Amino acid sequence: MNRIRLGLPKGSLNKKDRGNTQQVFLDAGYDIKGYEPDNEADKRLAIVNDPEIIAFLSRPQSAPVELSRELLDIAIIGEDWVREESISGKANIRRIGDLGYGRVRLVFAVRKDDPYESLSDFFLAQKERENPILCFTEYVNLARQGVMQNDWYQKRFGNKRPLVQIRGLVNGENELVQIINSDGVTEGYIAKGADIVVDNSQTGRTLTEYNLRELEKIMESSAGLYAGPSCIDWKEKKANEIFVQLEGAIIGKKYFDVKFNVPNEQVERVRAYLISDGLCSDEPTVSEGEKYTAVNILIPRERFPSTVKTLREAYSASAIVRDEVKQFIR
Repeated sequence: MNRIRLGLPKGSLNKKDRGNTQQVFLDAGYDIKGYEPDNEADKRLAIVNDPEIIAFLSRPQSAPVELSRELLDIAIIGEDWVREESISGKANIRRIGDLGYGRVRLVFAVRKDDPYESLSDFFLAQKERENPILCFTEYVNLARQGVMQNDWYQKRFGNKRPLVQIRGLVNGENELVQIINSDGVTEGYIAKGADIVVDNSQTGRTLTEYNLRELEKIMESSAGLYAGPSCIDWKEKKANEIFVQLEGAIIGKKYFDVKFNVPNEQVERVRAYLISDGLCSDEPTVSEGEKYTAVNILIPRERFPSTVKTLREAYSASAIVRDEVKQFIR
């Protein structure tokens, strides 16, 4: 049997307050086992109702490598980790589609009471120091790129690369600016003596807890479905089918399924209103009775209160029922 190897994120993208990838799969109609948030297990992991998918747990930092090395065919990853791996241009990874959840900002952060207003201000304040500037981060490639793109850094150091250290591996020519791979809580390194950090931030709460603040943004990121070079032919078609299912679950969360009754004499007027205002998918579903017609529509969540007001006041709508939408495939 043909099987596609899917990497599912272990960690923050499967947290109820961040993205909850398990719930996305359940809402998309996949019977997924062994993937409960904070209790994921490779040995139990399975998508029971789709034997064409074989699922593996994958750390976000590792998934781009696993794709480029053809250990996985597709994976759900944050764009930040894809760009971290792809800066060299050697990672043959392509995005099938954005899933839109797990949104974070990747930022330079400094102490809350530091006087700097920008990364250039930070570097300018360090111009007389003789000991190295220390930046800790898990995103060593994006941090180095962000530093080297800074105007003040270019004026002082030109194209010299900041020294990067990942455990015992060291490269780069500029020892005055050093970017060091962090293990553990990146925000904690400033309290230990680091000058600046690069980390992702969802709400800014963790930065605040460590008495830090955002200095400058590098990028914004969200989760997406990505494919490696082994995802071709049958697997590419299957990957696109999976994305459509998952995207439908994401889109569905933006709508309410609404049913209501209107007097028969109002049907054509209410139909015209719903279509002209885009308050249905293709057209309203109607079922005419003796005196009343039942209408079924999809309403964007943010427009629900105003739409209900209009339906009641202008079209005498009654018996209004609102349901959640699990999935909406256009």
